[in-house]
Amino acid sequence: MVVGLLLGVVSMCLQSSCTSSQVWRTRSQLESVSSSQWQFEGLWMSCAATSLGSVQCSRFKTVLGLPAHLQACRALMILSLLVGLASIVVSVLGLKCTKIGRTSERVKDQIALSGGVLFITSGVFTLIAVSWYAARVIYDFHDRLYGGVRYELGTGLYLGWAASGLAISGGSMLCCSCRKPPPPERQLSYNLTSRGQNIYRAAAASDGSSYKAYV
Repeated sequence: MVVGLLLGVVSMCLQSSCTSSQVWRTRSQLESVSSSQWQFEGLWMSCAATSLGSVQCSRFKTVLGLPAHLQACRALMILSLLVGLASIVVSVLGLKCTKIGRTSERVKDQIALSGGVLFITSGVFTLIAVSWYAARVIYDFHDRLYGGVRYELGTGLYLGWAASGLAISGGSMLCCSCRKPPPPERQLSYNLTSRGQNIYRAAAASDGSSYKAYV
């Protein structure tokens, strides 16, 4: 259970780095005029760098004018961060070493299971975002009718894939660590009915039995 939580925390850090990364796609060297200049973009801004080490970044000036897939990827990454934070809190509450009043072991297992499900959900959100963005980059690169600048996959996408893999693995460990409830014990009931053995006792001697006739 602790290993699953640690994997979830690491995936949360990678998701944060992936969301803030500006290298989701880099301009292909086949399209660049000079090999000493690089151009790359992320979810929030576009940057240009030179071989001298100078980097200039500019935020996207509009939100509604951005492509639909970019807006969707932004929303998915923000949701993955929020769900990942909630999953860490829930998983910590589900640890055996965490004492919350008189919480039973069964309730703590259910809390840990909820944290694992949240981790898996966060990983799925990240996986959808980076895979969708990568598919769009690959499609535009191979499209002969595409008139814009051609880009290639950036390191931010690989961070997202690694984060989603760790989140799903950690969530699966948390879900598998929950113990199954033991089967109910069979209760044997003993019914005493009137059909059992009857114990006959001698009746009390009546007063008339004391007078016996002897022949």
